[in-house]
Amino acid sequence: MPAHPLSPPWLSPPADAAALPAHVWPSSARRDGAGAITIGGVDISRLAAEFGTPLYVVDEQDARSRADRTLAAFTAAAAAHGTTAVVYYASKAFLCTEAARWMVAEGLNIDVASGGELAVALAAGVEPARLGLHGNNKSVAEIDRAVGVGVGAIVIDSLIEIERVAAAAERHGRVQPVRLRINSGVHAHTHEYLATAREDQKFGIPLADAPDAVAAIRAHASLRFLGLHSHIGSQIFAVEGFLEAARRLLTLHAALRAGGDVPELNLGGGFGIAYVESDEAPEIEHVAEALLAAVASVCGELGIPVPKVAVEPGRVIIGPAGVTLYEVGTTKDVAVTVDDGTAVRRYVSVDGGMSDNARPALYAADYSVALASRTSSAAPALVRVAGKHCESGDIVVRDAYLPDDVAPGDLVVVPATGAYCFSLSSNYNYLARPAVVAVRDGAARVLVRGETEADLLRRDVLANPQGETP
Repeated sequence: MPAHPLSPPWLSPPADAAALPAHVWPSSARRDGAGAITIGGVDISRLAAEFGTPLYVVDEQDARSRADRTLAAFTAAAAAHGTTAVVYYASKAFLCTEAARWMVAEGLNIDVASGGELAVALAAGVEPARLGLHGNNKSVAEIDRAVGVGVGAIVIDSLIEIERVAAAAERHGRVQPVRLRINSGVHAHTHEYLATAREDQKFGIPLADAPDAVAAIRAHASLRFLGLHSHIGSQIFAVEGFLEAARRLLTLHAALRAGGDVPELNLGGGFGIAYVESDEAPEIEHVAEALLAAVASVCGELGIPVPKVAVEPGRVIIGPAGVTLYEVGTTKDVAVTVDDGTAVRRYVSVDGGMSDNARPALYAADYSVALASRTSSAAPALVRVAGKHCESGDIVVRDAYLPDDVAPGDLVVVPATGAYCFSLSSNYNYLARPAVVAVRDGAARVLVRGETEADLLRRDVLANPQGETP
C-alpha cells in the first residue's frame, strides 16, 4: 500500500494493523483471542469499564524491570572501569508514593525537583539520604526543609543558592553534601525546549565560572562538595552529546582536585525512548557502557582516578511502562489540499487531550496509537487523534494509521505515555484529571484516584464557602 500523501516520511502503512511493536509498548502488552489489548494480564475493556476513560495505565512489572535493568547496566559498566555508580530515578517523569517505593525497592535513589516532589517521596517512606534535590529556583523554605530532613544531596544551580544552602545547613547543625550544576555548552540534538545545556538558558553555571563557585562552596564549613553535575537535555538518542559533556566536565573536575576532594561526577539523564515504530533508541546497556568508557578514557588522559558516576534517568524507566486509554467520541474526514489535488485526513476525537498529554502541544512530540477493544480487517486509514479541548493544537497523535472502520465507542490506546503525561496534566476546560492504575499478574489497582467535578469545585470559594474536604 503506498504512503498517504499527508503522511510524514517516517510513517508507513502498517503491515499488520494489530501489531504492538515491542520497543514501543510495555513488555506485557498482548492481544487476546478476541483481539483486545491486554496489559499486565488485564483486558483494556475491563479497565475502561471499571475505572473510566481517559485512564493512565502503568505496567508495574515492566517499570520495575526497567529500573532494575538500568541500575544493573550502570553498575556493571562502572565496575568494568574500577568505580561505582549510583542511579537516581528522575521523579519528575512520573511520581506517586507507590512509584517511589518501586524505585527504591529496585535499588534506585530518587531525584526530586520541588517541595511537592520531596513531600511525596517522604510520604512514601524514602530514606532522605537517598534523595537528591534539583531546581533552578528552590525557595528558602524548600531548601530549609530538604536540609532539615537530611537529603543526601542538593544540586546548586546558582551562586545565590550557595549562601542559602550553607545558611540552612548551619541552622540545622549539618554538613550538607552538594553538587554544582554546570552549563557545559553541549548542544544535544533534541527539541529546543528539551535542550538544557545551551548557553542561553536558565539552568546551571557556565564552565568558566565554576572554579569560583566551587571555591565559594568550599569556604563554607557547613557544605561538602561532592562534584559537578550536568544535564544536556531530554529524549536524546545519540550518546555523543553525553560523551562531550563528560569530557568537558572532567577537565574541570581534574583542575578542581587541586583544591580538595571531588569524589563523583553526575552526568544527569535524558536518555530517549521509542514513541513510534521507526524510533531507534539505544539500549540502556549501550548508553552505560559508552558513558563509563568515555569517563575512564578521559580520566586516563588526565591522569586522575575514575570518580563515582551518578546518573538520573526517568523517562527510560517509566515511559515505556505506561499507556493511556481513551474512548473515541467522533470521527471526521477533512479534505486537505495537496500538490496534485486533495487528500483526506481522518480526525478521530477522543475524550481526553492536552489536559492529560501536553507533550504534543509543547514539543510537537510524536506518538503512536492502536485500536484496543478489537481488531479489524479494514484497510488502514491515516488519522490524527485529537482531544476535546477548545484548541486547534489539541492533538494527541499527529500522524498514525488506524483501521478505516474506527468508530465512536471504540477504545484506543496510546503507548509510551508513562513519562511526563501525568506529571504535566492539567484541568484545562475544567476536565478532571484521569486516574492512574497499576496492572500486574492479571490484577489492577488504583495508584492515584481520578478527579471528579466535585473535586474541581471544592477549591472554588463560592461553590464551597466552608472549604470542605472529602
